[in-house]
Amino acid sequence: MPAGGRPTVRSRRLGSALKRLREAAGVDQSVAADAIMKSVTKVSRLESGQVSASALEVRTLLDCYGVRDEGERSRLEDLARASTRRGWWLDYQDTLRPDYADHITLESDSTYIRSWEPSLIPGLLQTPEYAESVISAGPMFIAPERITELVKVRQERQRRLEEGGVHFTAVIWEPAIVSLVHDPAVSAGQLHRLLDAGRRQNVTVQILPAAASRTAGMSGAFVAFSFGVEPRVEAVTVRTVARATVVEDPEDLAVYVNVFDQLRSAALSPDESAERIRQLLGDVSHRMEEAK
Repeated sequence: MPAGGRPTVRSRRLGSALKRLREAAGVDQSVAADAIMKSVTKVSRLESGQVSASALEVRTLLDCYGVRDEGERSRLEDLARASTRRGWWLDYQDTLRPDYADHITLESDSTYIRSWEPSLIPGLLQTPEYAESVISAGPMFIAPERITELVKVRQERQRRLEEGGVHFTAVIWEPAIVSLVHDPAVSAGQLHRLLDAGRRQNVTVQILPAAASRTAGMSGAFVAFSFGVEPRVEAVTVRTVARATVVEDPEDLAVYVNVFDQLRSAALSPDESAERIRQLLGDVSHRMEEAK
């Protein structure tokens, strides 16, 4: 059963894929249940993500549904194995909210990540000093020791980019870059981090100009995830003040894909964005010199 007795994002993704393939094959749940020698209730719970399917069950169901694509079969069998695998973030389960753990799970599994941030630097690009500053300034009181843990979590998340196993595209509204934090040294460090990240082959950083306020107002912050060879969006997390919500409905996902495409088209190119960041870094450096 998924950890904590509730559907996990991995078990929901797997269940949703199995249901889609079963319906496409015109197979009813009773036939699927016979194939894996389980009850119809078990198949229903598999498809809703309430329980995890084993790799053998997935393989048998895919045979029943006539799925021959080796890439799809391998992906779903791997997802079945991962659905019960312990993630590094569980070491911080006393610190992380369940919705944040879901976000990290999606991030860990992804091959492509697209992030839109109108007010903050994306967590995957934050320096420890910037992360500590924004977490401390959040709307809810967080004990100092928990802030330290949350900063460690953000640093651990960033290993995905450093290892090169994921393609990350960030579109950031310019006011988030201009108004970083009050400490110019922290701001300078964060600007340098953005420049360094943008030089990675698997990272793209684009700035949406401040003047593009109508485009920026299309949506609050969200992150879109793809899990296969092709960058097809399969999940989106939407951040609010209180929590992050996972969106998985295909029609809703299409809306977020459209919004991200418009945001990216309106943003400066990666080279133009790097130049703008360098200009801001020059301004911060100048202020630091004047303060001496």
